[in-house]
Amino acid sequence: MTAINRSGWGPGTFRGRRSLAALTCGALAAGALAAGGVAALTPEAASASSHREAPLISGQPQFDNTDVYAFVSPDKPDTTTLVANWLPFEDPAGGPNFYKFATDAQYDIHIDSNGDAQGDLLYRWTFKEHLKNDKTFLYNTGPVTSLDDPDLNFTQTYDIDLLRLKDQKVASTHKIADDVPVAPSNVGKASMPDYSVLRKQAVHQLPSGLTTFAGQADDPFFLDLRVFDLLYGGDLSEVGNDTLKGYNVNTLALQVPTHYIQQSAEQPVVGIWSTTQRKSASGHWTQVSRLGMPLVNEVVLPLKDKDKFNASSPWNDADFLPSVTNPELPKLIEGIYKIKAPAEPRNDLVSVFLTGVKDLNQPPGVKPAEALRLNTSIKPTAEPKRLGVLDGDNAGFPNGRRLTDDVLDIALQVVEGELVGSKNDLGDAVDANDAKFEASFPYVALPTAGSRGPTAEGATARNALNGGAGLSSSSDDNRTLLIASAGGAVAGVLLIATALTWWRRRRRTTSYI
Repeated sequence: MTAINRSGWGPGTFRGRRSLAALTCGALAAGALAAGGVAALTPEAASASSHREAPLISGQPQFDNTDVYAFVSPDKPDTTTLVANWLPFEDPAGGPNFYKFATDAQYDIHIDSNGDAQGDLLYRWTFKEHLKNDKTFLYNTGPVTSLDDPDLNFTQTYDIDLLRLKDQKVASTHKIADDVPVAPSNVGKASMPDYSVLRKQAVHQLPSGLTTFAGQADDPFFLDLRVFDLLYGGDLSEVGNDTLKGYNVNTLALQVPTHYIQQSAEQPVVGIWSTTQRKSASGHWTQVSRLGMPLVNEVVLPLKDKDKFNASSPWNDADFLPSVTNPELPKLIEGIYKIKAPAEPRNDLVSVFLTGVKDLNQPPGVKPAEALRLNTSIKPTAEPKRLGVLDGDNAGFPNGRRLTDDVLDIALQVVEGELVGSKNDLGDAVDANDAKFEASFPYVALPTAGSRGPTAEGATARNALNGGAGLSSSSDDNRTLLIASAGGAVAGVLLIATALTWWRRRRRTTSYI
């Protein structure tokens, strides 16, 4: 690469400015350390979410669909609840620009009512945003007690359209929700003293008999993500840490009368998946994310196919069949833990991930396709078992997916041959979500508050404001701390002034060279 030398920008100038920047940063750091009682600040170790399943979508979190759930509603068994989540690994304290749905996106949930791998119904969410005061950096300008509170500075609303499809062409479009408010991000206890009130206000009954919710929620996926560190690095003594604990997602939930989505009472199995489309600069819509069954794109498909899968449609899923019948994961487990991989081809995995299980959730004449398949005629159980069908609970995964289903343990056991006679009890020792799910729609747990997230652990309002130094109740001690802080700030200013003086002298000297 050839350097471009603009007027006044020679190598000596760059070195001078770089030196000034370094000295200024050093001065600011020194002043900050002095003001904080010379407290060392150690950042937390970086984390990653399993939801970031493909290279391209990992850089577009607003469009990244993390999980899809579908289950017969436990408290309203004549309805089916659909839940889809986006925007993985939301740090609750991630302000001042908190987490919003994209306005240049179409968030879709597809329903295949007859097993032909083509959508028959499509529910589509689109969002608008509203700002009351653009002269402040604040998400909210005071405590928020309702969704229409004037102190809630940034808000979003959404529409839902129902598209009926024939051969993947739109046969009709019907708007079923218009300008419904979104539940905001849970900024913290000072900003939102009773977030449950905001949650309740964001649940809306629609005239068509549906119930809808959009907003932030605790991430319901629970697992130990160190599974991606070479399957716990051959050391199972460290499993049991719910890596998603305390992190939030953006949730769309819809409760639908079951007969709306069934082909008939005689054919009650539906296939469900979600997609995200993003609007390009030229105004065209492009599919950038797709998700049905959990963990398929993460651990079944190889890197070369991940982005292709996100842009593809279920009726083309024969392209990915070899990754299912000849999976990589059992070979990795065998290499690391010496557990013999089941014989291939893995037709048992085809039934779980592509067709549904015969006599459980496989529709007649099914075309193999990756979708979450739910037999809506199976009633919910009063005491769900976390291993679902593997433990005799046919209302659970892989028959649909409930929030409480332990899909990682189920997937590991199935991949290791549970359905073909290789009994095992593999798992990550994370058996339940960290936050309690709700008993009624939208069922997802309330989001972790910004003042209670992972980055706030061990901190209080008082020690956070003084760099971690504890505050005594003694007024003399407080005065001493304030004087020390002021002295540190002055020291920082003096250091900056010294740096500026040095640089100006240096500039005058070098200008003659």
